Amino acid sequence: MANLGIGIMGCGNISAAYMRLAPLFSGMEIRACADLNEEAAKARAAEFGIRAETVEGLIAADDIDIIVNLTVPVAHYEVSKKILEAGKHVYSEKPFVLSVDEGRKLAELAKSRGLRVGSAPDTFLGGSHQLARKLIDSGAIGNVTGGTCHVMSHGMEDWHPNPDFFFLKGGGPVLDVGPYYITNLVQLIGPVKRVAAMSSIPSAERTITSQPRSGEKIRVETPTTIHALLEFHSGAMITMGASWDVWQHGHAPMELYGEDGSLFLPDPNFFSGDVDLMLGRDGAVEKPVWDHPFGVPNERHDDQEMANYRAAGLSDMAHGISEGRPHRCSLDLALHVVEVMTAILESGDSGKFVAMQTGCERPAALDESQARVLLA
Repeated sequence: MANLGIGIMGCGNISAAYMRLAPLFSGMEIRACADLNEEAAKARAAEFGIRAETVEGLIAADDIDIIVNLTVPVAHYEVSKKILEAGKHVYSEKPFVLSVDEGRKLAELAKSRGLRVGSAPDTFLGGSHQLARKLIDSGAIGNVTGGTCHVMSHGMEDWHPNPDFFFLKGGGPVLDVGPYYITNLVQLIGPVKRVAAMSSIPSAERTITSQPRSGEKIRVETPTTIHALLEFHSGAMITMGASWDVWQHGHAPMELYGEDGSLFLPDPNFFSGDVDLMLGRDGAVEKPVWDHPFGVPNERHDDQEMANYRAAGLSDMAHGISEGRPHRCSLDLALHVVEVMTAILESGDSGKFVAMQTGCERPAALDESQARVLLA
């Protein structure tokens, strides 16, 4: 199949990861980038040997089929809308919109133009999470009845050079990191039926300790500690803790409890890690493994090898367009996850259960052979 032309809209921190990792994959080629700060676009283009465009130029470029929307979350809807109106497919960083209404409008626009919308995260395509999917689908632990997931740290102001947007509308741990966890839960056990939550803003002001703005104060306008309960259509009930007000904790990233055993999963923010399977009353720990391409370490961080295949979802979308099949990081999946996250925040405000109005099919599993097709 011929490569589809990819343009990158937004040249901040995350753009480098897409540009660095995209050459690992088939079916696509990054050709240009743009940013409101044209100097940032020129610098990123020079770094990766692609061309710099203006925002308008990228949207109009004849050799660009898909534009990856890496702008800040509050701009995602308007930017994606302009891309679709220009007749191009769009793949967005998470969260792809900030409301169900925005997502439905993009869905209608994309359908009317015969275009695709995709969205990160794609980490659920990683070898570890697809192994967990295989175990669940094969009935290894029986029907999943419950579980927990926790994403907790002390926030972004310690390392990000410009952490302000993490604490504004569209930020916070649920909307920023929650997509990894909730998307993985949906691909493992299906869509959510209703949620309930409690939330708080323990610190109304944060102090930046990262460079170059160390010492500056920023206001917090969204909850940074959230405790939620998710009821799934399957009957499973999952407890979720999300906080940027925790220095240390001992919770596993994700645990799923079935009728016949339990699964402990690694952090769904990453593509790999140990999957622990414990069966029956004795609960002897097994560490099942398989030869999945997206579980093979390809980077080293802090003296640890890790697997990083960001852009796998983008490649799968490019293949899906060329082959006329659904892509896994779909609009329906992303929209349902957005509704779950915004409903958690709504419930935290109201103290009431919130029922879901959207749904989705579980994305197709990605086995070893299918993953290899996506690699260059």
